[in-house]
Amino acid sequence: MSTEAQIAYRNELLAHGLLHATDVDGLYARSGVFEDIALGIAALVSRNGAAEKPEVMRFPPGMTRGTLERSGYLRSFPQLAGTIHAFAGGDPEHAALLATLDRGEDWTSGQKATGIAFTPAACYPAYPIVAKRGPLPADGALLDVQSWCFRHEPSLDPARQQLFRQHEHVRIGTAEQVLAFREQWLQRGRAIIESLGVPFDVDVANDPFFGRAGRMLAANQRDQALKFELLVAITSKEKPTACCSFNYHQDHLGHAFGLRTADGATAHTACVGFGLERITLALLRYHGFDPKAWPDAVRRALWG
Repeated sequence: MSTEAQIAYRNELLAHGLLHATDVDGLYARSGVFEDIALGIAALVSRNGAAEKPEVMRFPPGMTRGTLERSGYLRSFPQLAGTIHAFAGGDPEHAALLATLDRGEDWTSGQKATGIAFTPAACYPAYPIVAKRGPLPADGALLDVQSWCFRHEPSLDPARQQLFRQHEHVRIGTAEQVLAFREQWLQRGRAIIESLGVPFDVDVANDPFFGRAGRMLAANQRDQALKFELLVAITSKEKPTACCSFNYHQDHLGHAFGLRTADGATAHTACVGFGLERITLALLRYHGFDPKAWPDAVRRALWG
């Protein structure tokens, strides 16, 4: 449930024309000002990883349904997943759809699932692409990826949108390679947000696993420090918002997608994700709704 502070901040963003609401909670149009900030953040993240020359991949908001199934996401987060359905009938079914629509009733029963699912995490569609290439080179693989992502959690909290962008760097290789990568990006992530003049904390975290078994998975994830989050108090100091995450998947995704190291072992993976909308919202909260009046150092970090 959204808090009064979250709703109040949302109303401010709407009043300044930075976001435009729709009839669905958590689904927004973004203004040109909002987009300029988000694109500046994405460019800043890419610049920080450019020295290692990662392979760049940009994805649409949909990926194959098979990729979603193989990732294990449905086992852990069925409440967040979404699939794309489409009309699959002929003339009689179309006539029935129109009649239902005219009556103001639910017309979606005639739709069937397509082979496309909404992407829940930007790195997922990259893994089958890399796996098809065969064993990794000795130094593994390094990717700079970005995607629109979907998670079904309607909310009036502007930082909890149903469609949003993740900009990630992804490492695939040995356990030693990916753990070194995550540590490197923990430091880089701190430096990036510091350069934007936004106060934050970093803490061990867990994903919102579903159900009773999910509570055990969450505890295990925290105990092994597999996930860290960079937290910003956008609307609440007591419940700050995760704007960046630093994740070590161990060999889970390596097994799921058949990722192999140069010596044939199952590869490990790690990713660091920057929430472009959330960091934008943090900047607007701490520096005001007019980027032209922001501190010069912040403007240089984003736009040079």
